[in-house]
Amino acid sequence: MQNKFFQIAKNNAAQLLGKRGRLFLLVLQLTDKLRTLNWTTVNKINLKEKFLVLGRITKAYAAGNYRNIPWKPMVFMVAAVLYFISPIDLIPDLLPITGLTDDFAVLLWVYKSAQVEIDKFLAWEKSQVSIS
Repeated sequence: MQNKFFQIAKNNAAQLLGKRGRLFLLVLQLTDKLRTLNWTTVNKINLKEKFLVLGRITKAYAAGNYRNIPWKPMVFMVAAVLYFISPIDLIPDLLPITGLTDDFAVLLWVYKSAQVEIDKFLAWEKSQVSIS
C-alpha cells in the first residue's frame, strides 16, 4: 500500500508490539472511536465488526493469550488500528462520510491481506469460548 501515513502507522506499530500497556491503550482508543463514530452515515457492511476483530486480536496479543501469529500480519493489523484512530491521515476524518474512506480502504486491504491469520485467530477465539 502506497500511503505515507500508513507507512508511518506501520513503523509505529512495529515499535508498539513489545509494549503491552501501549497495546491495551490502543485497544481502548479503538473502542472509544468505534463507540463515538456515527455508523448510520457509513454504508459499509461489517466494517465495525472487522475493527472489533482487530481490536480483539491486539488485546489477546498484548495479554500474551494469543501469540500464534507472524510478526508482519500483526504489525499490519496494529497499523490499521493506529491509522483509524489517528486524526492525521490521507483524508481528514472531519470531512463527513468521505473522511473515513481511506481508513476503511486500509482496513479492508489489511483484513484481506491477513485473512488467513484472522481466520486462525477467530477459530482459536471460538475454541476458548467452548472451553469456558
